[in-house]
Amino acid sequence: MTSREQGPLDPPAQAPTMTDVAKLAGVSPMTVSRVMNGDAKVSEKTRNRVADAVAALSYVPNQAARRLAGSRSIRIGFLYSNPSAGYLSEFLVGLLNQAGPNNVQLVVEKCEADEHGVEQARRLIANGVDGLILPPPLCDSRQLIDLVTDAGTPTVTVACGQPDLRVSGVSIDDYAAAHAMACHLIALGHQRIGFVAGHPNQSASARRLAGFKAAIAEHHAQSAPELIVPGMFTYRSGLDAAEILLAQEPRPTAIFASNDDMAAAVVAIAHRLGLDVPGDLTVAGFDDTALATTIWPELTTVRQPITGMAEAALRSLVQQVRARHSGAPQAPEHALMDYALIRRQSDAAPRMRPPARIAKRSAR
Repeated sequence: MTSREQGPLDPPAQAPTMTDVAKLAGVSPMTVSRVMNGDAKVSEKTRNRVADAVAALSYVPNQAARRLAGSRSIRIGFLYSNPSAGYLSEFLVGLLNQAGPNNVQLVVEKCEADEHGVEQARRLIANGVDGLILPPPLCDSRQLIDLVTDAGTPTVTVACGQPDLRVSGVSIDDYAAAHAMACHLIALGHQRIGFVAGHPNQSASARRLAGFKAAIAEHHAQSAPELIVPGMFTYRSGLDAAEILLAQEPRPTAIFASNDDMAAAVVAIAHRLGLDVPGDLTVAGFDDTALATTIWPELTTVRQPITGMAEAALRSLVQQVRARHSGAPQAPEHALMDYALIRRQSDAAPRMRPPARIAKRSAR
């Protein structure tokens, strides 16, 4: 949410309140408070709604009532730049789960992944944030990492394919995860597998592509340049990629997309072409966001623990900030979290016949 700069004669801007968040999320202020304090009894759907409202309003919780005796409140900046809605929701849930118990004041701001992101980070640092959390694609910005390193601001990157060793990071092994999914598809009997790559500016994209290629080579599956098409981690780019792959002759019997948004787009194009998923086409994704279980059929995907990674990032950053306040700063640490291959209804062994063509002939 953006607004014009406030002039000296303007009335003071009123910061959004917990009541505003509750109204936008369609819940009670008490429910918002429970989410902020990491109450596990609140449903995931409700936590996601509250997280979306917090992001939309750039809400900063009032920590005055939460301060522990002798405990200093910590201000953490969270910058994000146009991730998918599902990814952002899960990330914010993780941050909110840890903010209350750790006496953290979250400053949530959206920016662009270019010089604007650097300027936003510079402003946050100038305004006294104790640390920053950078998710994709900001975690891959060399300018941002240079800035926080030069400023001495504790920072944790999340889900970076090749984390910068100058700052702490939380990630998974994108190479191994993509390799595992490709091997799973090959084990089902697929030999001609299409791959939708991620955004070229994100290091995780290259790692996932490398893992896919390695599995194809190891198992002697079909390897052809036309089977790998570019994507941007967006639903729109997934639609374009699916049209390219499914226009091929012969077409792939399986398509592995680098995230769930693009995989969902592949399913949509397959349905539009009259293809059955998974009867005519197996589709697999990556991330296991909420979208994976809200489309039909539900997606086979790699589960990246987005909420857990955000929680771990905030805990790590709190430790670094407190160590810095005590005069004993910690060296950057990198945590590698577990991924999981989640099999649902969108994969199956390839058919031996092309039923879609038969259906087209009979329809004439």
